[in-house]
Amino acid sequence: MRTKEKMIDGFSKFSKREKLAWMARHFFTSNPLDVAREFASFWHSNVEAQKLFDGISENTVSNFYMPYGVAPNFLINEKLYCVPMVIEESSVVAAASSGAKFWSERGGFNATVLSTTKIGHVHFIWNGNPERFERFFTGLKPRLIEGVSHITANMESRGGGITQVELLHLPEIEEGYYQIKVGFETCNAMGANFINSVLETFALILSEEVQQHEAFTPTERQVQIIMAILSNYTPECLVRSSVECHIAELGNFGNMSAIEFANKLVRAVNIARNDTYRAATHNKGIYNGIDAVVIATGNDFRAIEACGHAYAARTGKYISLSQAGITDGKLWFKLEVPLAVGTIGGLTKIHPLAKLSLEMLGNPTAEELMQVIASVGLAQNFAAVRSLVTTGIQKGHMKMHFNNILSHFNATEQERQLAETYFADKTISFASVRNFLDSLRQDVTTKI
Repeated sequence: MRTKEKMIDGFSKFSKREKLAWMARHFFTSNPLDVAREFASFWHSNVEAQKLFDGISENTVSNFYMPYGVAPNFLINEKLYCVPMVIEESSVVAAASSGAKFWSERGGFNATVLSTTKIGHVHFIWNGNPERFERFFTGLKPRLIEGVSHITANMESRGGGITQVELLHLPEIEEGYYQIKVGFETCNAMGANFINSVLETFALILSEEVQQHEAFTPTERQVQIIMAILSNYTPECLVRSSVECHIAELGNFGNMSAIEFANKLVRAVNIARNDTYRAATHNKGIYNGIDAVVIATGNDFRAIEACGHAYAARTGKYISLSQAGITDGKLWFKLEVPLAVGTIGGLTKIHPLAKLSLEMLGNPTAEELMQVIASVGLAQNFAAVRSLVTTGIQKGHMKMHFNNILSHFNATEQERQLAETYFADKTISFASVRNFLDSLRQDVTTKI
């Protein structure tokens, strides 16, 4: 079919069934009715719930289900949590649970929020004398604050609001380029809409005041607003989680002594602190845990990952977000990570499972949620590095992945039971499982 015939206007106005029918007809080789039925089979049985999901995003035609698991035994600041995690990778929840159990028996996680400031900017071009503009901006700041008071009043009543307003002149980026950098405290809200509303109003006020400023020449009374937007880089919205115990309390790791294990773990983390190739995989493992909790609580995992990776490169070199060491006979392991999350607004109060997730966590404040998420990231990292320096990552990962491989080959219940018995003491791989099932099925065919 020619490309032009697949183009469409007004698609968003179609009903869900009409969208499905059009997609199935134009973009699938399978029977269009079968395709439509397959998509529709994942609609929620509760009509009102499906209406809710349909309204969350645009052009919704179905639901994409993800496993919702829980990791118990998280002892954080002497409080016990059962943590919700939404993720498709088979070994992640098991690893987080294992790390949580290990450290719950050794004092648990100590977590501290270091700062909670979020940042946004008004980006603009103004061509004129920089010193004159700086003097103008000094007088403009009170006008900016007053001009958004109707937006900030509610946030201020909860203890938040604007914390700083700063003018930055950055001609090295582009001639005449300036930023108004604004700091925000958004309390228990992630605050994106609040921040962007303030910034866009700042931009309007800036344009008006520049045009009316008598000390400027006619040319200087022109300002080009490029954009007004929050930044997902929030290095001042920072949390730290840490664990530590005496080497003797670590126990043994197969044939490896506690001190040998501790030294190998510290070296592995040190490699990630110095080698970017290792750091990227190391940090990915941290975000396996972080993202899973962020999604379960209705927060924005994309913004949080973007921020975390930018923070990991803040020195000009991308490094591990976690650190480890041995001091006075104790192994310590810590994670410092920026986390801009909310517990009110957005999906946190719309998505039914996000609401249940927060209830499971005791309806935490944003700061408490930051501490939980960071601790899960640290537990995940510890479990992964522990596997790497002891048994290797594949043994545990492939064991957890075993069910997925069996599902891929459409194994029957009887085949699953026989496979579990056969691979109880053997190395699991995609090829080895395929060969086993092929042999099993060949035997059955021969007997028939």
